[in-house]
Amino acid sequence: MNEPSQPASNKNIFKSISIAAVIGAVLLVTIILPAEYDIDPLGIGGLLGLSVMNSAPTRTIEIVDVIGGNERVTEVEIPDFGDPVPLPNPSVHQDETVAPETRTLQISIGPEEETEIKAILGEGKMILYSWEVNQGDIYSDFHGHSPDFGTEFWVRYEEHQEGSGNDGSLVAPFAGEHGWYWLNYNEFPVVVTLTINGYFDEIIDYGIF
Repeated sequence: MNEPSQPASNKNIFKSISIAAVIGAVLLVTIILPAEYDIDPLGIGGLLGLSVMNSAPTRTIEIVDVIGGNERVTEVEIPDFGDPVPLPNPSVHQDETVAPETRTLQISIGPEEETEIKAILGEGKMILYSWEVNQGDIYSDFHGHSPDFGTEFWVRYEEHQEGSGNDGSLVAPFAGEHGWYWLNYNEFPVVVTLTINGYFDEIIDYGIF
């Protein structure tokens, strides 16, 4: 005949509860906190790959270097906690000590005559421009050059075989002269109205030739 089982002593019950509490605490610190809350005080969750389960995916965006010079940067990672995204070229913003200047010129060009107007710009300086002719179409060439690079050096920004006006902007890729050549191929005179706004040092009118 089997003897009746003895009730567990208080000492055994306390021991079982203590072991269960220790196991629970270990599971909390090593498994639950890293996996559910991305809290990993011992680093074990990272070793087990549990921290990744609650981590937000890395976000990247493409910011184009619009003014050039740092073409190696194509993607930037969005930081956490509201930090600003680094710019591929911080030169897109420039502090100035003076306000931008505005200049409007009216240039009369006779039949088969040509002329040039140039803005003197430092490297990285910006202008907004607008020009229009009072009648007909004319040839235009928007370009730049620098004496520092020799008399044969020049770059073209835009060319129109025929047109009555244009609007745009320019960030000077180098210090020098940047402006327009116009040719009036009509049998009648025209007047070009040019407005330049920005951080130019000087406007040069080369006259009719």
